[in-house]
Amino acid sequence: MPVDVDAARVLQRVQRFLHERLTPALVAGRAPLTVTAWTAPGEPVPFGEAVAQEYAPAPPGTPWGAPWSTTWFRMTGDVPDGWLASDAVRAGRHAVELAIDLGFTTTQPGFQAEGLVLRPDGVAVKGLSPLNQAVPWADATVDVFVEAAGNPDVGSSTWYGPTPLGDPLTAGTDPLYALRSAEVVLRDVEVWELWQDLLAVQGLVEVTDPGSTRYARALRALDLVVDAIDPRDVAGTASEGRAVLRPVLDVPAAAGGHRVLATGHAHIDSAWLWPARETVRKCSRTFASVVSLMDEREDFVFACSSAQQYAWVAERHPELFERIREKVAAGQFVPVGGMWVESDTNMPGGEALARQMVEGKRYFLDELGVETQDVWLPDSFGYTGALPQIVRAAGSRWFLSQKLSWNDTNAMPHHTFSWEGIDGSRVLAHFPPVDTYNSNLSPRELAHAERNFRDKDVASTSLVPFGWGDGGGGPTREMLAAADRARSLAGLPEVEIGSPNTFFERAEQELAAAGPGSPAVWSGEMYLEYHRGTYTSQARTKRGNRRSEHLLREAELWAATATVRTGAAYPADELRALWRVVLLHQFHDILPGSSIGWVYRQAEEAYADVEHRAEAVIAAALTALVGEGDGTVRVNAAPHDRDGLPALGGALASDAAGAGGGTVEVLREGDGLRVRTDLLDVRLTPGGQLASVRDLAADREVVAPGTVANLLQLHRDVPRQWDAWDIDAEYRRTVQDLLDADSLEVVAEKPDLAVVRTSRTVGESTIVQDLTFRPGTRVVEIDTEVDWHERQRLLKLAFPLDVHADRSAAETQFGHVHRPTHTNTSWDVARYEICAHRWLHVGEPGYGVSVANDATYGHDVTRTVSDDGGTATVVRQSLLRAPLFPDPEADQGTHRFRTVLHVGAGIPEAVVDGYRANLPVREVRGGRGVEPLVTVSGAGVVVEAVKLADDGSGDVVVRLYEAHGTRARAVVTPGFDAAGVTEVDLLEREVPARAVVGGGDVPGAAALDVRPFQLVTLRIRRA
Repeated sequence: MPVDVDAARVLQRVQRFLHERLTPALVAGRAPLTVTAWTAPGEPVPFGEAVAQEYAPAPPGTPWGAPWSTTWFRMTGDVPDGWLASDAVRAGRHAVELAIDLGFTTTQPGFQAEGLVLRPDGVAVKGLSPLNQAVPWADATVDVFVEAAGNPDVGSSTWYGPTPLGDPLTAGTDPLYALRSAEVVLRDVEVWELWQDLLAVQGLVEVTDPGSTRYARALRALDLVVDAIDPRDVAGTASEGRAVLRPVLDVPAAAGGHRVLATGHAHIDSAWLWPARETVRKCSRTFASVVSLMDEREDFVFACSSAQQYAWVAERHPELFERIREKVAAGQFVPVGGMWVESDTNMPGGEALARQMVEGKRYFLDELGVETQDVWLPDSFGYTGALPQIVRAAGSRWFLSQKLSWNDTNAMPHHTFSWEGIDGSRVLAHFPPVDTYNSNLSPRELAHAERNFRDKDVASTSLVPFGWGDGGGGPTREMLAAADRARSLAGLPEVEIGSPNTFFERAEQELAAAGPGSPAVWSGEMYLEYHRGTYTSQARTKRGNRRSEHLLREAELWAATATVRTGAAYPADELRALWRVVLLHQFHDILPGSSIGWVYRQAEEAYADVEHRAEAVIAAALTALVGEGDGTVRVNAAPHDRDGLPALGGALASDAAGAGGGTVEVLREGDGLRVRTDLLDVRLTPGGQLASVRDLAADREVVAPGTVANLLQLHRDVPRQWDAWDIDAEYRRTVQDLLDADSLEVVAEKPDLAVVRTSRTVGESTIVQDLTFRPGTRVVEIDTEVDWHERQRLLKLAFPLDVHADRSAAETQFGHVHRPTHTNTSWDVARYEICAHRWLHVGEPGYGVSVANDATYGHDVTRTVSDDGGTATVVRQSLLRAPLFPDPEADQGTHRFRTVLHVGAGIPEAVVDGYRANLPVREVRGGRGVEPLVTVSGAGVVVEAVKLADDGSGDVVVRLYEAHGTRARAVVTPGFDAAGVTEVDLLEREVPARAVVGGGDVPGAAALDVRPFQLVTLRIRRA
């Protein structure tokens, strides 16, 4: 709001008064502490090890804090005589505190030095950050340790400049900080309250209509308060100053206006510009500060998500966790979210998102006795349309986010609404209109929340999460003071501190009472029109996630089968531990590729360990299943039969039927090649592109006229701001088609197989592609290996198809989502990069083409005019990027991608291809086949997971979903002696039957009637 000349004069006068007079008067007395220090030689050490070291003197000015180092300070001394027993302290006019300034370099908590204050017995007292340096103190003597983290400020004002600070291998060893002060201070509470009053009235002036009476009176009060304070006795005249401001602050808010439910919050990224090991300490620091503030204010409520973060604190500081338990029981510390971490929701597979809910909700139930009812994802980069069903299947019903306020093109039309998923499930969703999850409850933010709220016609309340976040820190006493003053203050919405649960319960009631059309409904995915590069950045991490998800599917399937069939022990603890590692790395700044290089170095190590341990589980289970023998047993973990193998089972190679007849023929045609099978006639250019793919069964050409498919394309990729996060629309203006190859050769030619290889050099990189052709199928398999050394370039793989498709279908969790291929609306224009899981399909009536993958998420689908005047549909995979920030070495090195082009395919074939590309047949030595633990009859119903029940009962749990987008009937039959079957939720608790409509021919069988994309979990009791 514009400020008039008179207001500018007054505000300038007040600002100088705050700086020159009021701030120095906040402290009525101070006494220095004696400080000694010890620096840990490497990674952080436990408290017991740290306190046993020899400490050296560390007076103010002592440098400390090489990047990512830890320095332990010991601070000792005495509270000056008479302070604690003084009448002013007893009356609350003064407060004794420790004031510790580690040498903070900015005022933004969470992105630089931080500290945790501990007593000599190791009990965590409080965290330290730039805007939260005070520690309440009640003892006559002071003896504390401070675990100080020398975290560098990796953040950039531009968010694209490369920095060496993101990895200890390159960050250097020079100290970043110098200890500024460590004191016992006597805070003047009345002066501090005057300061809070001034900030509140000053904020009112900033948001109030300059023509209003309220504005004039607030401005006059600010002017007069400077006169009321004696600059020679600020403390003695603070009460007079507060009296001048009181008439402004005592005017209540008008009845019937907007209400704000303010919830303390500290969004702590589980990794981002710091590694996960530092997040462990950020949580300890923040939670200690929060609990300390709760001890001072019984009305303070703090909401915290991410079961993983609670688990870290419980392990590192069990005494702090016990205090958290007490605050949870008191209703002050509120677990929210119900997920293991605040996960990305675009790229994790369906079972992984289900396990996020299972592990999170079960942790809160087991450890804190709380069943969360919401999903809390304020900062994730868009939201899959499958999420409402998963939330409901976990027994929850609410959803909160804020991130779509970042949209670069279109504003979401609602803030409180019903979100409908791809299967028709609905949850109540809220986007806080304050447009931040790090509010400080300033008048400017509160006024914005009221003005911005888009559902005023049916609702009157919004939620405001307040507290320093991203890097943690949480709420401060200054924020609570702001809430006190805004509780009922004319010109602002009413403010109440409370739990998100209270907000959602009230919102449900209010919307229900609003009548027809309330709440409004948003159907399908909520696409973030920003950060589109996160589907592609850090490709090795994305491959690690995809591979780990499928390895854990196999590990659970074969381990459960081995337990039921042979009595082998089921490795429940190992499987849960592996799942939790995978779930952690699905955090919304790890899997999307937006963290520092150190995070990805550790992620690769973690995925390698998951693979090693999961393979050990698989090997042990299969060894038990196939027994001794010299035969080759082929096992198929996919949910569809293949090559003579039953789904979820296996057979001796001699017993498995072959793929069928047919041959492959390779011919030279000029500088290119021609490959013929019984179903395909393919022409390849000298560069290895598909110049023609003729579908002999359908008698039609698939490659659009005048184009080539399997076309590698290189784009300039220099986003305007967020390097690893963004792909800006302008990237399409510069493109290089990689038509030439260094070589084209046939590396395998057999009757049942032909492999054509191309090699090419691109800049500093090399790309090798193997194209595999087999008889009896309309599939071209493309394996691409890239030794990547480009910078700020985007590599795509294009398939221009002679198919007129006005929409694409992309696999998402437990189904697929349709998206327009045209750009009729601004929403379509903005969706120029999309996420798909294992497959993407385009089609016209009667004919389609699918493109499956084993590690790719980023895609784009467009339409263009082909040489014959028709409309071609271009499907492209985004293979690699090379951003410079926050990891300047992002994606450098070797990558492998598998692409499966299936012509003449419908969505059912695409589903099968997706599983086959990610779950290859295994071969093991043994003497017998493997009978499936369960079988499913009925098209479209797909088994996603087979495992044993989490309660150790030995029951078999089967998770299925309808994959084709149609109504379906199926029968699930156990391959073991069963006593019965029940429908359960994700936490394996019995629920009223929604899909089960009857039994089968054997005990434990279930007849299902499922709607499109419906998710079903069955618990089959063993006899």
